[in-house]
Amino acid sequence: TNFYNQTDGKFYHRTPTGDITPLSDQTFYGVDKVTWSPTSNESVIEYPDGSNILYNFTTKKQISLPKHWEEFSFSPQGEQIAAKSVGLSPENNWLIVSDPTGKNIKLVEAMGENAKKVSVAWSPNNQVIALSRTGQVLGDDRQEILFVGQNKENFRSTIVEGRGFESQWSPDGQQLLYSVFSARSNYKPELWIVNAEGDDIGTGRKLLNINTWSNKCTFGNDRFIYCAVPAELEVGSGFAPALAKTTLDQLWKIDIKTGLKSQIAVEGSHTVEQLFIDKVNEKLLFTDANLTGLYSVDL
Repeated sequence: TNFYNQTDGKFYHRTPTGDITPLSDQTFYGVDKVTWSPTSNESVIEYPDGSNILYNFTTKKQISLPKHWEEFSFSPQGEQIAAKSVGLSPENNWLIVSDPTGKNIKLVEAMGENAKKVSVAWSPNNQVIALSRTGQVLGDDRQEILFVGQNKENFRSTIVEGRGFESQWSPDGQQLLYSVFSARSNYKPELWIVNAEGDDIGTGRKLLNINTWSNKCTFGNDRFIYCAVPAELEVGSGFAPALAKTTLDQLWKIDIKTGLKSQIAVEGSHTVEQLFIDKVNEKLLFTDANLTGLYSVDL
């Protein structure tokens, strides 16, 4: 596991045996977001002032990326990045693909006034680079999600029963885990799974009967997910996730094929921010939204 320590502004590597070593002697103050390459020891580092750099932890070299680029996502092989290029006027808002160094830029789709409705998320099967909430208007609690490829492919879309759509890909890219909220759920987030590859896009949609956000989940494999589920959620928390900022979470293992769930025992009380899988040691790692450090649970 590679991670950024906000306390000292440095990056570290945690080995499967639990040893922690610095990835670099360089200090990176005030980092806002980090996007890691899936195949190489480099990442795109974003700062609150809009500055972006590509840093290679092996060569210790950094390259500046344009300030008007945001929301980065690496291709599965790590040889390209997708991002939003957001200009001063809507006609300059584009979904783009380039080398990680910012060269060989390809304009994929014009976003216009809809830049905020586009989520950059390169699929593990290399077919899709973004999801867009710009499909057909279907009412207050339904929306059509479009799948965007690099070459203007005419992918099928999927319908979601709610608003506040956020998602993550399964490891093989064949399914999409997502959360939405609606009047039916008292505007609390609820988890769904749907097929998301080729002609199967939009089929097999299933409500998992779990009230949490998709970004509080992680895939163990293509069948099982692990999620941090708030013990209690206020009505309307889908609109305002900050309402659950201090709410304690329970950890659950969910079989997305059968819907069966089992709770995982955790020492102490936590408000989970992010979950990770340590497959070597069969542990679930997580960070706490209100505490520093990395925590683990035996699976």
